[in-house]
Amino acid sequence: MGDRQVVVGVAVIREGKVLAALRAGVDGGWEFPGGKVEAGETDEQAAARELAEELGLRIEVGSSLGLEEPIGEQYLLRVYAAQLVEGTPVLHEHADTRWVGAAELDGLDWLAPDRPFLAVLRALLRPS
Repeated sequence: MGDRQVVVGVAVIREGKVLAALRAGVDGGWEFPGGKVEAGETDEQAAARELAEELGLRIEVGSSLGLEEPIGEQYLLRVYAAQLVEGTPVLHEHADTRWVGAAELDGLDWLAPDRPFLAVLRALLRPS
């Protein structure tokens, strides 16, 4: 099996809630926004770039949520926690965004690769 391309997802946290983004279309579902890590980029650089491009947000990328989740045969998803520095989400590539607290995480129809990260994330969000 060849090297998988790393895809970073970003769990942007603000006031005890995390930003969920709804991917539109037939493969749609809720996800942590992000994208592919390009050659010469660190995961953290890619996370910051993707959030600026996709949602117009400036973030401070923190630690990894500690898991790696394969997406099909080609990709490997890593999710990083991040703090919102400035900006309000602008929908360039997503149908919707929502700030959700720990108690609301299970109410969203998350994409399968993002689901394993929810348990780790729940521990980072203070009880609402």
